[in-house]
Amino acid sequence: MGIELHHLRGFLAVAEERHFTRAAKRLDVTQPTLSRTMRRLEAVLGRRLLERTTRQVTLTSDGEALYGQLSVLMPRLEAALWPEPEDEAFRVGFAWGFPSPWPQMVIARFEAETGLSVSVQRHDAKLAGVDRGNCDVAVLRGRVTVPPGMQSTTLLHERRIVAVSTRSELAEREEMSWQEIADHHLVLNEVSGTTNLDDWPGDRRPDVAVVCRNFDEWLEAVAANKGLGVVPEFVGRQHVHTFVSFLEIPDAPMVPLQLVYPEHGGHRKVGRFVEMAQEAVERGF
Repeated sequence: MGIELHHLRGFLAVAEERHFTRAAKRLDVTQPTLSRTMRRLEAVLGRRLLERTTRQVTLTSDGEALYGQLSVLMPRLEAALWPEPEDEAFRVGFAWGFPSPWPQMVIARFEAETGLSVSVQRHDAKLAGVDRGNCDVAVLRGRVTVPPGMQSTTLLHERRIVAVSTRSELAEREEMSWQEIADHHLVLNEVSGTTNLDDWPGDRRPDVAVVCRNFDEWLEAVAANKGLGVVPEFVGRQHVHTFVSFLEIPDAPMVPLQLVYPEHGGHRKVGRFVEMAQEAVERGF
């Protein structure tokens, strides 16, 4: 059919980045080269996969269907073609805000029991790379759509707080209600954030002022008083910014924290790591 691995890798990069320039940089190719690759893939398949505008890239229904399959199949194919040395390391992925202290305790115990070295890696992606084989288990917050072939285990739920700029009049307050947030502009982290507009009733949702792709961009947008940001409570303890204050939200819905990992064919010790994490959380760390 004339389809090669670089066509599929290119499509996955564009589908995940939703931006040709970022995807090309990720693949270390030029943007025109990537555009030609995508046109060739669409021509061979005989259907449109991408809708392109000057500002963004979206997936067609055929593109969504292909991405759902390839995001699972490609990591397995690449692992079969280029296998890594067995048990070289156990990789724990996260998208942002690695929790504390239970993971550090679990990692130390896991290394002592198994003799494996544990590597903690950050990946700016919704599933922190676990769906692409970049890590063996991912620590994720928020509602996660688990693709076919993956499994999730919820460990605990965290309270939410709202971040405001110190330049905002809200910074003088100690708390605000969940529904009150809907009266203000919101800063959203669309890749690794834990808050979505559908967390509010359909007839009363906040307007989105800024859309970011990682936590650092999100924090700076809040600091610049572009809008409010909603995050798990731990952020107020671990991520301090001179120009950001945090308020309580007594009635906010809780945020789940979970482990996501392959259902079959993953690292042989992933089940033991999950068991240790569950035990640590149940014991109160």
